Amino acid sequence: MKNTFYTILLLLVSISGIAQQSNAPRLIVRGDDMGYSHSGNVALLKCSREGIQTSIEVIVPSPWFPEAVKMLQANPGIDVGIHIALTSEWDNVKWRPLSDCPSIRDEDGYFFPMVRANKNYPKRSILENNWKLADIEKEMRAQIETALRKLPNISHISSHMGCTGLSPEVRELTKRLAKEYKIPVDAEPANLSYATYEGPKKTSAEKIQSFIKMLGKLEAGKTYLFVDHPGLDDAELQAISHIGYEDVAADRQGVTDLFTSEKVKTAVKEKGIRLIAYKDLLNP
Repeated sequence: MKNTFYTILLLLVSISGIAQQSNAPRLIVRGDDMGYSHSGNVALLKCSREGIQTSIEVIVPSPWFPEAVKMLQANPGIDVGIHIALTSEWDNVKWRPLSDCPSIRDEDGYFFPMVRANKNYPKRSILENNWKLADIEKEMRAQIETALRKLPNISHISSHMGCTGLSPEVRELTKRLAKEYKIPVDAEPANLSYATYEGPKKTSAEKIQSFIKMLGKLEAGKTYLFVDHPGLDDAELQAISHIGYEDVAADRQGVTDLFTSEKVKTAVKEKGIRLIAYKDLLNP
């Protein structure tokens, strides 16, 4: 009788633990912009293999996309999204469309640097030029098809610099293409809430502290998305910037430090946060 009582007690404790785990806050930690630089590629891979990052977004027309493909093919367990890009924002490194889409490229054949009007880049945004929906569709198809050909395990589509929100027509186009190619769009598989730093985020230490503070505010039963851009503070990234964002190397090294921080890993465990990938939204 005594043994039966303890068996039942252990079973109840086990069931309670499973219930608590299933109701734990779920968090996708997304690293964006794979392909924009070698330093970014190395950092993103490091954050997935050694840190808390659970998804990588890859920019298909970017200059370091071929290296990104090799890295991701060698690590097939990493959750990957197509980061649709219709802009090329950096001053010292540029990329061009994959398709013939004259209305969304500049006089040199590159994407415009900005999606919307920016005082630092007058008349250098898509919205300030005579863009055509047909050109955007052609380019989005080219990027999706190239990504699927190289990385067939793509789990979702996301948006670089918010380009798929350019207009209601572009938003509808994105949904239509996602349905056609059978790839969910970003937050569509679940009701995702966006999480961000709770406090300053200039230095690595500030990022870590503000991220841990954010973890403490995540609510049970909800699914959250945290997005940032890992990188390395090296000579390559120190040469990459645009007006208004000059400290790219130091800032993105801070993200790498955050995503690989042992202190953060411990906080995730202690606060009972369940780290998931986009693909987990399809199979909860």
